[in-house]
Amino acid sequence: MVTFEDEKSKNARIQWNDVDVEAAGSRPRPALHRSNSNISINSVHSRRGSIDPGSALPIQYRTVSYQIAESKEKNAAEIQKAKDTAAKELANLDWHTITPNEIYTRLSSSPTQGLSAEQAKRRLTEYGKNNPSPPPTHRFQQIFGYFFKGFGSILLVGSILVFVSWKPLGQPPAKANLALAIVLLAVFFIQAAFNAWQDWSSSRVMASITTMLPDDCLLLRDGNQVTIVASDIVPGDILYIKSGNKLPADVRFVEISSDAKFDRSILTGESLPLQGTVDSTDENYLETKCIGLQGTHCISGSGIGIVVSTGDSTVFGKIAKMTNAPKTGLTPLEREILNFVIVICSIMFLMILIVIIVWAAYLRKSHPDWINVPTLIVDCVSVAIAFIPEGLPIALTASLTITANLMRKNKILCKSLKTVETLGSVSVICSDKTGTLTKNKMYVTECSIGMQNMDPQCTRDEMMHRRSQGEGFNAVDQLRVIAGLCNSGEFDAATNHLPLHERKINGDATDQAILRFSESLGPVSELRQLWKKTFELAFNSKNKYMIRTFEMAKERGLQVALPSAEAASFRPTDMLLMIKGAPDVLIGRCTKYITAEGEAKVFDDTTLAKIEEIKNHWSSQGKRVILLARKTICKEQIRELTTSAHFEDEIMHHARSGLTLVGIVGIVDPPRDEIPSVVSTLRRAGIRIFMVTGDFALTAQAIAAECGIITNPPHMVKGISALSRDDTLSMSESDPEKSALDISSEIKTSIVISGPEMITLNENQWEQLCRYDEIVFARTTPEQKLRIVREFQGRDEIVGMTGDGVNDAPSLKAADIGIALGSGSDIAIEAADMVLLESFSAVVEAVQYGRVVFDNLKKTIAYLLPAGSFSEFWPVMTNVTFGLPQVLSSFLMIIICCFTDCAAATVLAYETPEADVLLRKPRKLKTDRLVDWQLMLQAYGFIGVMETLTSFAMSYWYLQRSGIPFSDLWFRYGQLPDSIDADYAAQKLSEASSIYFVNLVVMQWFAILALRTRRLSIFQHPPAFNKQTQNLYIFPAIAFALCMAIFWLYIPQLQDTLGTSRVPAEHFFLPAAFGVGLLLADEARKWGVRTWPSSWIARCAW
Repeated sequence: MVTFEDEKSKNARIQWNDVDVEAAGSRPRPALHRSNSNISINSVHSRRGSIDPGSALPIQYRTVSYQIAESKEKNAAEIQKAKDTAAKELANLDWHTITPNEIYTRLSSSPTQGLSAEQAKRRLTEYGKNNPSPPPTHRFQQIFGYFFKGFGSILLVGSILVFVSWKPLGQPPAKANLALAIVLLAVFFIQAAFNAWQDWSSSRVMASITTMLPDDCLLLRDGNQVTIVASDIVPGDILYIKSGNKLPADVRFVEISSDAKFDRSILTGESLPLQGTVDSTDENYLETKCIGLQGTHCISGSGIGIVVSTGDSTVFGKIAKMTNAPKTGLTPLEREILNFVIVICSIMFLMILIVIIVWAAYLRKSHPDWINVPTLIVDCVSVAIAFIPEGLPIALTASLTITANLMRKNKILCKSLKTVETLGSVSVICSDKTGTLTKNKMYVTECSIGMQNMDPQCTRDEMMHRRSQGEGFNAVDQLRVIAGLCNSGEFDAATNHLPLHERKINGDATDQAILRFSESLGPVSELRQLWKKTFELAFNSKNKYMIRTFEMAKERGLQVALPSAEAASFRPTDMLLMIKGAPDVLIGRCTKYITAEGEAKVFDDTTLAKIEEIKNHWSSQGKRVILLARKTICKEQIRELTTSAHFEDEIMHHARSGLTLVGIVGIVDPPRDEIPSVVSTLRRAGIRIFMVTGDFALTAQAIAAECGIITNPPHMVKGISALSRDDTLSMSESDPEKSALDISSEIKTSIVISGPEMITLNENQWEQLCRYDEIVFARTTPEQKLRIVREFQGRDEIVGMTGDGVNDAPSLKAADIGIALGSGSDIAIEAADMVLLESFSAVVEAVQYGRVVFDNLKKTIAYLLPAGSFSEFWPVMTNVTFGLPQVLSSFLMIIICCFTDCAAATVLAYETPEADVLLRKPRKLKTDRLVDWQLMLQAYGFIGVMETLTSFAMSYWYLQRSGIPFSDLWFRYGQLPDSIDADYAAQKLSEASSIYFVNLVVMQWFAILALRTRRLSIFQHPPAFNKQTQNLYIFPAIAFALCMAIFWLYIPQLQDTLGTSRVPAEHFFLPAAFGVGLLLADEARKWGVRTWPSSWIARCAW
């Protein structure tokens, strides 16, 4: 007696829990989290969970977060309350207890015709779109975030403190303080307005991207199978379900295969899939197996259901409606920026503390007239504004919008920003073959019947010739029958008028190719009238075959499907089993074969060797080989009813032996045109790309060679024998020169490993295998794909996994980056972090921008720190500690931070990739930080020191020329000699402050030109006159900075109020000379880095 898993667990009730049972025992690797879908309930947990793909594929629902953040877990009590409420609402439903015929009557639908177009249109108006209600907007929280997100709170507090220092503390009130407070307040509101605009802009872009994701369903309407957008489904629609589909609505099953199973973990938390049935198994609507719930996945089998609920009326909709309060968290990049800001703020508070301590312990007692309380407050605010890079949040949000636009342009759907970040550090990409590397447009090129090879046209000619000679039906007819009947493909009725090669077929690519081949030999619809299907076992990646059983509908069917001897003994109560699948799995089950004349003969060793030779020859040409066979089962051999749960086991038993081989076909699935260049580009970027496929090893190796994944000739491609079981031959981990990751190595090592061989590998062999440059994994199961991902991750590789099928879902989920194609199965798309809506070549753009967005943020920080932090801090510190006048006014500090630097910092986000961005090795997440000591050295120790020293020099040189020598200012605390008039000195100090300001503004123009590249010369990466490298936004940003400087310095009314003044013309040109010197010095540094990449100069390079 066979025992099923669901029978073992039938007493286990559905549990509404928030724990991810798959995540137990996850390894301590940095976890990437899943964000919620717009109809999700609770789906955030570690993607490192231990997964058993053989029993379940628990996929989390996610969508693009246009706030570029991921959702946190919902409150457990809130979820439980929502589920309990939903359960009460569903208690009165009876869709699961009434018969299918009663449902058809109640919903005015037909099992053969479905709904009419007019009915569907009317019901769409009545029930509305099949979409969940949008989540609440929380407008107040949103607006509050616009004002206080980023550095808004510091700006507001600074503004309030400066207002207080103006009045009531100011005696008399200083107009400059009032102006400073107003400017800070204005910047506070400008920042809020920018945040609001940015949020609106990015949400619009991301919303447009999400609409690109395919969400189609196969329905029966007006008697034809049609493809409809999921949002247009209405109650009463007849829905066709196949393995990999996500159910778009609540359905009652009316026809279901014995192997159909549904993953409900998204709703229930249960790890085991639930088997589908036609009849009700429980009074509880939530627990019966005859209802398919919206949002759950069909992980195996197929079926037909009638839609009973849509939108908010579904179980999913009712729960999601009560619990969809959006909550956000930080992405890794945002967290890294936050860490940087915390460090900067810590330094800021330390400096403010030093200023206060020096003032309180020394200046207040020894020089009470030098700095009073209002001035101290303004100084502290100045230090705060100086240290905080106000332009950073603006630059970050600009980067995100640019990222979103690039995604849309390249038809890439990233479900959160962390996907792009991690792509910048991917070191290994494991790619599925079919549909990813290949076009997934298969067609039969050869077939072999009775050891006679023919192409499709010759096959048809042979069939027609025999008929014209009066020889009746032959082997070709028998092959045509199995190809047409043992096939889950269906012609789309809307394209029946088109030529055969243009007609659309609903089904996987292999079924499409074989169905088209069968149709070319004669109408498949005619065959389906002759034989009635009684059972189906869908193809899956474990069995690697498909079975259908038939009973005779018309006697003429015997003439077409069987040789005359077998047809004579076939009774109407007997059953015909048809099977198609992998030759290496099925050939051992065959005891007979059909000759070219159509007669059955017993297999002998010579015939078997010949068929094996044909199979290997086709496989070595990159063809997928499919074997088609059949078996007659007498009524007396059938013990179970077709409706019995044990019927599947009986059919599987019959299919293990006694099969008659009818023929084999060779199918071509050509590689995508762009794949060789994509593989070459990724390899130059230091990324190893491997093929992971369920295909036969020879086929996989041939396609890998066409794609460029294997570059060595066949005799240099290793096998499992090259992997030593002990560690004597393994590469030393301490010797980087021998590492297979040495991209510069001219000799690539290649190996092909099959799934059965993989099972035998020990730890030492995996260690050796993971160092090969080129690997093809053939005949792999979902568990083995998962094992491959884990093995590479265990060796500190950042793994990207691409795939499009149901069997790819566990490994897509486990990889650091799961990449699915838009044409893939629903379950693969849900499991992936990123969806390529058009071409696999978009992965190059994604990897490139994953690196560029990180590079550009480094450039932004490196630009903001020298003038906006370092050079502004020292005038305040020299004022407090050395008694010098504050040579840069607090007001002009604010102008640099919030106006002149912000525009230029933002345009750095628009920088194009440097020429070497895809020639570098991948970034290591643990060691390559956004802000490291090299960047701080560049910003403070190199550019910062040059700008600060030249600005001080220009200011004090101007004072010296104006009759105020430096010696009269040093440690004088405002006590000037009697020979210097106080009003005259104040005027000259204002002019010196303006000179310091202009010096910084002008030198920053050259700093931005220097910081555009980290290693390349400005001549290799020019800002203009080269479409590949130019960033024309830089020049308006420079012009904006100049306009701001002129505006604040040259308007007489502002001069009197703010203490600014005109600047002599030479003080615009001298900083330009210093800027050229800065640019040349950085060019020399970059030249040294390029010339001596292993020197101390390169090690210090940012």
